[in-house]
Amino acid sequence: MKTSLFDYDLPAELIAQQAAARGASRLLTISATGAIADREIAQLPGLLRPGDLLVVNDTRVMAARLFGQRPGGGRAEVLLVAPRNPNEKVEHACEWLCLGRPRKKMRPGLELLFDESLRALVLEHLPPDRLVVRFSSPPAGSLSRLGHVPLPPYIARADTDLDRERYQTVYARVPGAVAAPTAGLHFDRNLLRAIEAAGTGVASITLHVGPGTFRPVTAENVDDHRMEAERFEIGESAALAIEDARERGGRIVAVGTTVVRTLESAARTEAGRIVAQRGETDVFIKPGFEFRVVDRLLTNFHLPRSTLLMLVSAFAGREPILAAYRHAVREKYRFYSYGDAMLIDRRAGSGRSI
Repeated sequence: MKTSLFDYDLPAELIAQQAAARGASRLLTISATGAIADREIAQLPGLLRPGDLLVVNDTRVMAARLFGQRPGGGRAEVLLVAPRNPNEKVEHACEWLCLGRPRKKMRPGLELLFDESLRALVLEHLPPDRLVVRFSSPPAGSLSRLGHVPLPPYIARADTDLDRERYQTVYARVPGAVAAPTAGLHFDRNLLRAIEAAGTGVASITLHVGPGTFRPVTAENVDDHRMEAERFEIGESAALAIEDARERGGRIVAVGTTVVRTLESAARTEAGRIVAQRGETDVFIKPGFEFRVVDRLLTNFHLPRSTLLMLVSAFAGREPILAAYRHAVREKYRFYSYGDAMLIDRRAGSGRSI
C-alpha cells in the first residue's frame, strides 16, 4: 500500500495556532455508512447512548523541553522522551532517553548546564535519533521552573503560560507524555458531567504519547514504516468497566487514537478481552486491521501521510475519511492539535458488530 494514498491538501490558514475554549469546538460526524454531518462538541452527550462507555487517556504532558548551554556557551536543547528504565517513575528518574539539538554536537561525554541546580551528561547515542542523558538530579522536579511545553512543530510560535493549562486535558493525572492526547482537549468538566448524566460511563487508561506521533511516514510503502513503542497501563477498574459495557451491549467510545492503540493492543494479548495490564505498544493500525474493542472514535484531524490518518482510515475506510477531510477543508474546520473534532463510527466489517 502506497503512502501517497494518505495525502491531502490543506491550506496553512486552517492549522489551528491557538486552542478554542474547552467545550466550544466544532464536531464533524461520520456514520458507519460514510454519511457526514456538521455538529458541535457540546452535542456529544446526545450522540451517545445509555450504557456506552467513554474511554479517555489520563496521561499528563510534561513541560519536557529544556534549554541549556554547552561548554563554551553554545546553546543546547533537550526534549525528555522517557526514563531510560521503563519501570522507573518519572519523578525519580535521572537517566532519560531524549532528543537533542544540535545533535551532531551532542557527543558522549558532553556536559550540559541548565541552571545552577541542574546539569546533565550525554552518555550515548541510540538509533535512530535518541540520546541517553544522565541528569545531576531528577529533572522532573525542575520542569515547572525550567521546562517548556513541547508544542507540535506545526504550531508556529513559542509556548506560553496559557499552553501549560490548555495543552493538557482536564483529567490529566499521570505525568509522562511529550504530546497531548489531543481529542481530550475538547472536554471541560461540564461536558463530562453531561455525558455521565445522560447514562454514558467514563473510564480512564494511560498511554504516554511520544514524539513519533508527529512524524509523517517517509517510506514509500506503508508496510515499511516502523512505529515507536509507547508505554501504557490499564488499571483494574477500567478493565472491569470496559468488559462490563461490552457484555451489556454498550459501545466502547475511544477518546483519541492513543486509546484505540492501547485497547486494541491489549485485546491481542488476551484473546480479545481487556484485563488490567501495563506494557508497551508499537502496534501499527492501518487499513486491513481487525478491530476487536473500539466501536466509535472521537479524534482530531490528522496530518497527511501520518500513522494517525492511516488509523482512522482503517477504522472508517480511506475514501470516507478523505471525503470527510475534503468537506472539513471546504467548511473551514480547524485542523490538528488545537483544532476541531470528529466522531467516527467504525465501518461495518472491520471488527465486531456494534
